[in-house]
Amino acid sequence: MAIVYDTFQREAPQRLALLQADTPERVLAWRDGRPVSAAQFLSHVRQAAVTLPGASAAVNLCEDRYAFLVAFCAIVLRGQTNLLPSSRAPQAVDEVMAAHPGCYAIGEQTLDPAPAHYHRLPMLSAEPAAGDEGWPQIPADQVVAIGYTSGSTGTPSANLKTWRSFHASNAGNLAMLHAAVGARFGVVATVPPQHMYGMEMSVLLPLLGGVGVHAGRPFFPADVAAALAGLPAPRVLVTTPVHLRALVESGIALPPLAAMVSATAPMPPELAQAAEQRFGAPLQEVFGSTETCVFASRRTTIEADWRLYPDVHLHPQPDGTQVDAPQLDAPRLLADIVSLSADGRGFRLRGRQADMLEIAGKRASLGDLTRRLLAIPGVQDGVVFQLDDGDTLGVHRIAALAVAPGLDEHAILDALRRAIDPVFLPRPLLKVDALPRNETGKLPRAALLDLLVRHHPHP
Repeated sequence: MAIVYDTFQREAPQRLALLQADTPERVLAWRDGRPVSAAQFLSHVRQAAVTLPGASAAVNLCEDRYAFLVAFCAIVLRGQTNLLPSSRAPQAVDEVMAAHPGCYAIGEQTLDPAPAHYHRLPMLSAEPAAGDEGWPQIPADQVVAIGYTSGSTGTPSANLKTWRSFHASNAGNLAMLHAAVGARFGVVATVPPQHMYGMEMSVLLPLLGGVGVHAGRPFFPADVAAALAGLPAPRVLVTTPVHLRALVESGIALPPLAAMVSATAPMPPELAQAAEQRFGAPLQEVFGSTETCVFASRRTTIEADWRLYPDVHLHPQPDGTQVDAPQLDAPRLLADIVSLSADGRGFRLRGRQADMLEIAGKRASLGDLTRRLLAIPGVQDGVVFQLDDGDTLGVHRIAALAVAPGLDEHAILDALRRAIDPVFLPRPLLKVDALPRNETGKLPRAALLDLLVRHHPHP
């Protein structure tokens, strides 16, 4: 008998289901063109769990999304915690492992070089194991994951996630997608499961929402089209503005979509419009963070305001916004500055406290300056950011990096000069072949500064 409870209630049941399935045959994933049932998945989880080393935590490095799901649940079943670095770069992995003495790393591939204490996920038998052990129940307050921020604003920070908090955040995402798509759908995601957005949309949805997910992480447009073709309709594409722009510009035809979901970076309205026209499906942009998980969404082509999920409340502060949400044990302060709608159920983003600039009594935001840089014809990608060193008055200089094969720096600066106040013109502004975006399209600050120094050693 299924346990029914209110996932938004403050006092969650003592134990919560690891996997929601109305029938053992329900499709949890699509792998190599074939469906994987909930029963078969659970058998794979149990096979993997008995092989895990004894430890309190493990860095989950699985590339294949199905392998990640198996490893994630096996780690949880053993009472351990999934460590999710901001990237799978060796340095990022080493830093997380150093912060958790005695932990190990797990993956489905042979890695060379491999992290210390690397455990290879075993080959999984094709058939479910015999026996009826029932669906596992996990302590609601068990810390099942620690997600690390991307480092786009500085040093990555650790964020603990309990199984109760994941159940609660998934309920909000599931309600939003049910309203947009209907009760049943499958997901193809271009984002890695280690990122909190990928975790929510391609790990929690199949585990707790009755959703079937494609096992891969397609990157190129042709791979995305093939992955979508491997799922039955209705299909939802979970992606980022960077991937979506590549899909639109490729001219490729995609199988029919029920919806697209985007996060990790602001979605230009022009790109949202182009995507909806090209692929004939609504684009839902979601808003959240590693600290809070997703708590709002909007259809970017027709809504300027973000709409809050049920039981989420925002409280604007002088230095950001306090978020009170069902998945949070206590309100969290985000650096985002918002203005609430009249009914308090919507908001508009005005910038981030760290992005706000004031020079010579004039104000601007790095986000708006970046938007104006990207709006220049011929600029394919770009970012405006602040340097660490300040002048004698404490004013930090502004720099920019631009990918614009057909333009030179002077042409870009001339176009910017017509769009922004001269006091905010970036110096230096440098052309580069590509920006150092990570797997989700974000730009870690350290990578930006490193690229700037390599191209402009004496700024």
